[in-house]
Amino acid sequence: MRILKGVIRILRNKYLVALSVFLLWVLFFDSRDIFTQLGKRAELNSLLESKRFYENEIALAKKQLADIQTSAAALEKIARERYKMKRPNEDLFLVEEP
Repeated sequence: MRILKGVIRILRNKYLVALSVFLLWVLFFDSRDIFTQLGKRAELNSLLESKRFYENEIALAKKQLADIQTSAAALEKIARERYKMKRPNEDLFLVEEP
């Protein structure tokens, strides 16, 4: 009986009821609810990680480009490794790893 009176007394407080309804609306029913915000935050973290990866790849590509433009040995190395080029009097053997 005392619990029921305590609940009724809490429900009579219109400010507490209004605050509870507002919090429920904001947390669960609004277009920017907590679940949407958590999903967006996870997506943002994923995109930032991708950005870091691609920035590192761009820096590596710029370094390789600078090496190719300044060194004939680096140009020959990339031509042989990446494009399988060879000199006219050489034989090229490709070994594939399982």
